Amino acid sequence: MPLRLGHRGLALGVRENTLEAFRKALELGLDGFELDVHQTRDGVLVVHHDFTLKGVPIASLVLKELPPYVPTLEAVLQAFPQIWINVELKSLPPETDGREEALAHLLARYPSERLWVSSFDPLALVRLGRLGVRPLGFLYQKPEALELAPCLGVDWVHPWEALLTEEEVRRLKGRYRVLAWTVNDRSRAGALAAWGVDALVTDIPEALV
Repeated sequence: MPLRLGHRGLALGVRENTLEAFRKALELGLDGFELDVHQTRDGVLVVHHDFTLKGVPIASLVLKELPPYVPTLEAVLQAFPQIWINVELKSLPPETDGREEALAHLLARYPSERLWVSSFDPLALVRLGRLGVRPLGFLYQKPEALELAPCLGVDWVHPWEALLTEEEVRRLKGRYRVLAWTVNDRSRAGALAAWGVDALVTDIPEALV
């Protein structure tokens, strides 16, 4: 059976990407969750999806300016040790503000065999790999992006679920572990599991359990 992960936790009556959302995912029987990470101006890694908060770039804010519901990544790692977590590092190529180094240092303090880092940004993945962060996953929504994967040293690929066929899964599994996002249909989840996908991300736990 593939790993079953809640998308940004599970935003069922609570805010996404919060400690409450992560607890909800586990309470409803999922194996873990995925979350999104940005770095603040004062160098703190925080969990939030968008690059902005109320129209203001998170990278321009310091931690004390964020609302209490935005957790630090460290708080999540402390609250959920040894839970399956996919950390998506939000980044826009080609610039970097040192978030890769900050993430590498933090993960070294909280080692876990059930955590891996992914990104849409290939340059961020290259930087993370050079810093010794493993495992890594390459997120993509366009099929041609997969041509970059062999250059990135990744262990996982994370395609949009609509890109996957049985033949494509078989081809990918020859080299990578495969996570499909975002799978909210029970029959589609069953097909992907039968084809050998390693992890499924969902907004609807009933589709996977």
